[in-house]
Amino acid sequence: MVANPRLRTTAAWPTLAFAAPGRRETAMPMPIRLTFLCALLVALPIAVYSGDIPRVPLGHDEIRYLNSIPKNNPLTQTKIALGKLLFFDKRLSRDGSIACGSCHQPHRAFTDGRVLPTGIDGQTPRRNVPTLINRAYGTIHFYDGRAASLEEQALIPIQSPTEMGNTLEHVVATLSVISGYRTHFKAAFGDSTITPDRIAKALAAFERTLISGESPYDLFEYGGPKGSMSASAIRGLRLFRTKARCTLCHMGFNYTDEDFHNIGTGWDRADLSAYEKTGNLKDIKGIDPGRYTQTKKPEHFGAMKTPTLREIARTAPYMHDGSFKTLQEIIEFYDKGGTPNPFLDELITPLNLTDAEKQDLIAFLKALNGINWLHIEPPFRFPK
Repeated sequence: MVANPRLRTTAAWPTLAFAAPGRRETAMPMPIRLTFLCALLVALPIAVYSGDIPRVPLGHDEIRYLNSIPKNNPLTQTKIALGKLLFFDKRLSRDGSIACGSCHQPHRAFTDGRVLPTGIDGQTPRRNVPTLINRAYGTIHFYDGRAASLEEQALIPIQSPTEMGNTLEHVVATLSVISGYRTHFKAAFGDSTITPDRIAKALAAFERTLISGESPYDLFEYGGPKGSMSASAIRGLRLFRTKARCTLCHMGFNYTDEDFHNIGTGWDRADLSAYEKTGNLKDIKGIDPGRYTQTKKPEHFGAMKTPTLREIARTAPYMHDGSFKTLQEIIEFYDKGGTPNPFLDELITPLNLTDAEKQDLIAFLKALNGINWLHIEPPFRFPK
């Protein structure tokens, strides 16, 4: 089974290289390579050959990335550029004070460094800001999974009364009187009509370019320079895959199963006194129900979506409530087996890690900091 296919382009021939974990890449024989490329040319969107798709870094599966792009929203440079402008433009909020990029800040790996964000009118949304890094691969979005696509996700914060506090009708009206935006929409979609659907598609297109890979771990795993990852981080990788049991949830190249788990975050502050008498979930106080709000399944009460671990060293504080300030605090939490509660995921058990093992795990997690997105900065000017 192919662990890490990447399509590389040289001056003469595209070369499809394969690498299994811990092994250097080897090129496919030319006849097989040509047969595969002919099939690939038939299957892939035209945009991939026009330079519209961002470079997929080492450690990623390029075919999976291409498959993550919806057929009704192909990536183009004009659409990505429009999405970037919209992402950082505060005029999408009700009073022009907050943009998507106000909470998803590039220099913080598209988080904001706060326990909880600050929304419109100084309001405080109830959950920590998740990173947008590698959300291109996401199959479901938000901590509770209420959005099935990046397009759907993109419009929710705009309409949230505690975030940007706007209506889609007002956003469309605001943008439609800005001639510069009409020009950008025409370039991206063929005419200057501005609609919520087009706003969502442009924002999602930009978000799909926020890709992180080619980290010290990727260089170590896929044949990079010797010494790409420290000895401590290598030990941490082994622990991550074995004793620490991390890969039960943080799996694959993006280090997430895209699923939901109750790990006990915040349950040390919960009031279960009434629930213990009635058995009614509504009587649990002080806990964010998480996935349960969408499915109404009791086993999902308090379960939150597994985040990627890519760029985790840059995205503190952690967890859906921002309750952990450091990676050390997270590892201590998992080491004790989370916080007991009636719905604790069965995968969460005490780990009995030594102090040295904990430091090795931290070293490995820091080795997941990558590149590709580091050049992204807010625009200097916006359409008028």
